Amino acid sequence: MTPPKIDIYTKFGCGYCFRAKQLLDRKGAEYNEHDVTLGGPKKDEMLSRAPDARTVPQIFIGDTYVGGSDELTALDLSGKLDELLG
Repeated sequence: MTPPKIDIYTKFGCGYCFRAKQLLDRKGAEYNEHDVTLGGPKKDEMLSRAPDARTVPQIFIGDTYVGGSDELTALDLSGKLDELLG
């Protein structure tokens, strides 16, 4: 089974972004990191995918919008993150 595509939108110096990436790294998950520190097309893309998003990180696993670092951690604690990651 092919692992799902993971996109994480981050900003430079963001502790929550760092924590989310650490969790994904511990799981051995490969992800595409998109830096939206200076805005631009990737920030526009993030907002089109999650219109109410005003903070980072914003995380997408496959077709599933996870949310931020706290939501990713909650998924992990519930055991559902492993299911999403395949």
